[in-house]
Amino acid sequence: VFHGRILAQRLVGQETRYEVEVKTPYRHRFPLVSREYLWVPNTCGCPPLREGGEYLLMARRHVNHEHTLNRILLQDGGYARPWTPREGRLVREAARHC
Repeated sequence: VFHGRILAQRLVGQETRYEVEVKTPYRHRFPLVSREYLWVPNTCGCPPLREGGEYLLMARRHVNHEHTLNRILLQDGGYARPWTPREGRLVREAARHC
């Protein structure tokens, strides 16, 4: 889970690749750097992410069996919601209770 700002987007085959500025990582099982690529299948029911918009994102690290592909993936079960200060407070509170 992290707070990120969409810097750019590019359609690549059946997916959209978003360049994201990671503003605040909240809970993560893998390290995040200040800029990441977020991949979203074009079949995802997620809300569209717009350039310049800030979102609270819950994605997962996807590594294929050959370990040749290692990326952050937002899939149908993922979470993408416009970021607000309230969202940030709720995530910080939830992280403290875990």
